[in-house]
Amino acid sequence: MNSLDFDALRETRAANPAAVTEAFLRRRRRNVIEGDGRLFIVAADHPARGALAVNGHETAMSNRYQLLERLALALSRPGVDGVLGTPDIIDDLALLGLLEDKIVVASMNRGGIRGASFEMDDRFTAYDIASMVRDGIDFAKSLIRINLADDNTAATLEATAHAVSEAASAGLPIMLEPFISEWVDGKIRNNLSTDATILSVAIAAGLGNSSAHSWLKLPVVPEMERVMEATTLPTLLLGGDPAGDPDETFSAWQDALTLPGVRGLVVGRSMLYPHDGNVELAIDTAVAMVHPK
Repeated sequence: MNSLDFDALRETRAANPAAVTEAFLRRRRRNVIEGDGRLFIVAADHPARGALAVNGHETAMSNRYQLLERLALALSRPGVDGVLGTPDIIDDLALLGLLEDKIVVASMNRGGIRGASFEMDDRFTAYDIASMVRDGIDFAKSLIRINLADDNTAATLEATAHAVSEAASAGLPIMLEPFISEWVDGKIRNNLSTDATILSVAIAAGLGNSSAHSWLKLPVVPEMERVMEATTLPTLLLGGDPAGDPDETFSAWQDALTLPGVRGLVVGRSMLYPHDGNVELAIDTAVAMVHPK
């Protein structure tokens, strides 16, 4: 299948669903840690949780073809190590031949739909460890929003602990993305204070019966050095809200990337839908921070 041949993609999905399995079986894989040991991962698991808005455009990520085109451009840039997504997106990318020599990160729990009354119920509705082993996925990822005033948090913590244990048994690295979250005027807000982030790290790092394959995916917050002093786990920085000033965001990433334990970036909307529309420039600017020459 030619890259971005959407007619062929649609026909294959309808007439030959087994082609998805075949694409994963023949995919050229790479080691998670290579070269300088740092990672730049493009994230695209937002739509499955109903998070389609970018920079005030409420449906920016709703056009799947545009999203795939932007992902194809991002994955073509030197220094981009891989992509994070749900099965629908990862399967599309596999059929389009865009996952060769890339790290594939599988998003697991997308059940806490944005804006829903049950948003804090971050149940596992996408990949599980067995399906990742089946498809030769390289990395797992789980969101852990911890709300001390919402009973749904207990189930999320338990399910995540099971996922961490299963990942460890399979020898599969798993990326834990913790937040202390709160209901504010009927909406969920993540507390991005330094102390709240440290608390979320302490809780997430202890999940599962082994931490041998656990990683963290953390926001860049004030006093980031204190956050990194709270863990020995390898850590990737998340991109954060794309509505902020890009120069300030890049500067914060640059500083945080120098801290012990920080291994790279996982960024999505801010790179795929930049303010000026120049995906290539945004990706290349961030890559230069992660993989300096």
